[in-house]
Amino acid sequence: MPSAPELISPRSTRVSAARRLAKRNFRGKERLFLAEGPQAVREAAGHRGGTEPTLVELFATLDAAERYADIVGEARDAGARVHLADEDVIADISTTVTPQGLVGICRFLDTPFEEILEAGPRLVAVLAHVRDPGNAGTVLRCADAAGADAVVLTDASVDVYNPKAVRASVGSLFHLPVAVGVPVADAVAGLKGAGVRVLAADGAGEHDLDDELDRGTMSGPTAWVFGNEAWGLPEETRALTDAVVRVPIHGKAESLNLATAAAVCLYASARAQRTRGARP
Repeated sequence: MPSAPELISPRSTRVSAARRLAKRNFRGKERLFLAEGPQAVREAAGHRGGTEPTLVELFATLDAAERYADIVGEARDAGARVHLADEDVIADISTTVTPQGLVGICRFLDTPFEEILEAGPRLVAVLAHVRDPGNAGTVLRCADAAGADAVVLTDASVDVYNPKAVRASVGSLFHLPVAVGVPVADAVAGLKGAGVRVLAADGAGEHDLDDELDRGTMSGPTAWVFGNEAWGLPEETRALTDAVVRVPIHGKAESLNLATAAAVCLYASARAQRTRGARP
């Protein structure tokens, strides 16, 4: 493979700059974030944020550069600076216990909320007061899998560029538009104004998801609002939505966790919309 500068010391200026991106304030200041592992780096290399490539730099051990030569090549083709680094350098930058030898630095790629509305979305996930980065990334992954058009994180939610959130999305962060920092009232009002029915997902909801499906109310444009992992959605947020819907518990489980409930709700909407679209 072509030669690249080797970063011998973890005290290198570039390594120090990359390491700081584990902290939210530095990410926000630089508008850069870390993408770790072959899947995330591959997706970043293939993604463009407007006119600029998303992947800016790539740090790789020699072993990883050989094992994932195709990904390293894609990174170079995308215009990223590629650095061969010792394993201790990668470990210093990485936020995982067992690094996979590839760490990319990427530009922020969030989309203005107004652009999402202008695109006429039919299925949207709204994360309101979601604080756990793993949950946020997993919901984003579920939304991507269900064919959602966008994900919106309110201003009270976790940073979607948190390394744990990026890892939990397993590349889905690079697949669909994501708006961040939107006040929940503005998110709901904007979606309603765009002709989207807004549903709050809540275990104590007045409406049953199965009943909604049976009545055929799920086939139109829909946004699901998911709340905090511990205390769900506050009453003032539920009151903003068109309906509060619960996922039925047919067994003895006390409840569903956030990501599981999100997957059920998003797939229910996706199925209803696809079924309607298949009808003559």
